Amino acid sequence: MTHTEIEITAELVRDLLRDQHPDLADHPLKLGALGWDNQLWRLGDDLAVRLPWATQSADDLLRKEHTWLPSLAPHLPLPVPVPQRLGEPSERFPRPWIVTTWVPGEPADRAPATRAVEAADALAAFLTALHRPAPTGAPAGRDRGGPLADHAEGFARMFGSATELGLIRDPDAVRAVWEDAVAAPDWAGPDLWLHGDLHPANVLTADGTICGVIDFGDLFAGDPACDLAAPWILLPDGAVDGFYDTYRPTPDAATLRRARGWAVLRALACIHIADAGVHGRPGGKPTWGPPAHAALRRLTATAHR
Repeated sequence: MTHTEIEITAELVRDLLRDQHPDLADHPLKLGALGWDNQLWRLGDDLAVRLPWATQSADDLLRKEHTWLPSLAPHLPLPVPVPQRLGEPSERFPRPWIVTTWVPGEPADRAPATRAVEAADALAAFLTALHRPAPTGAPAGRDRGGPLADHAEGFARMFGSATELGLIRDPDAVRAVWEDAVAAPDWAGPDLWLHGDLHPANVLTADGTICGVIDFGDLFAGDPACDLAAPWILLPDGAVDGFYDTYRPTPDAATLRRARGWAVLRALACIHIADAGVHGRPGGKPTWGPPAHAALRRLTATAHR
């Protein structure tokens, strides 16, 4: 079931609530966002309903959030959407869905962080708290838990397309950052809990700083370098060093090099998603382009750490 096969309306969401969670069915309901995988409907002041609509993989991602996030959320210093109820597939809607807490704030692709020190400290505190050894049975990282070299084909495809379209100002410098990251030693530590998808639409801001993190569908255990790419694309100019000074434990040189490679991949993906948004792909957003280009500019302007 995808966005082309079923229409999700307020009436449908309310009917689903009446069928499975009737105590919530009379709360005010309005569309919150159309994401890459899910639609988000705000339910009253404090809750939200998330329903998969554009990808088959969203079903498993929602169940994963429902299973793992409630135990992680109390230890995190920023608000996150904590699953409260699980909706099971039915004749009305043959896919799972969840009710979560509502996290206030504006997505960082529309309201970028501007207070460098505060935003760097908030992001570093969040990832320091999240990046703890994961228990046995924690989910694996789909395509993001292994070596960067496993993504060489994806890098080549996105890099080549963006270069042909003239979207990269200094292709040689971007390639050099990538090649240095791929050459760095792999992660040899324990598998740590990771968000796995820290792009600007999944981080919320208020008053110029980071105030919340959403969409834990890619939650997995693995190499922290994947998440440590985030400051390059989420923070304002001059804030990356402050993030790494605050994050604990201090990353070693190889992890920082891998993080730069992950940042290149994330930036290239956001550039393509921004373009896809122009051409109508559900969830694609032109607003993802500016932070991605800023990340490439910052990465190519600095020597590897």
